[in-house]
Amino acid sequence: MTPLPNAELVQNSLQLYRYLLRCCKQLPEENIRQHYRHAIRQSFRVHADEDDPERIQQIIKRAIEDADWVMNK
Repeated sequence: MTPLPNAELVQNSLQLYRYLLRCCKQLPEENIRQHYRHAIRQSFRVHADEDDPERIQQIIKRAIEDADWVMNK
């Protein structure tokens, strides 16, 4: 499976959240989709108070890399 196109257009946390949930829709089994949707939501809750723009960009970059890895697994 390939990741969704336009990952490079993700610039903020809302765009990242939507991108990651769209990636989940491509996963083959419902229990796997539920697991990753839950993990995405938890991660967003953990990082909700992050206000450093540089750190936010690092988190976005890492999340997209992780999504690519999961989609290619």
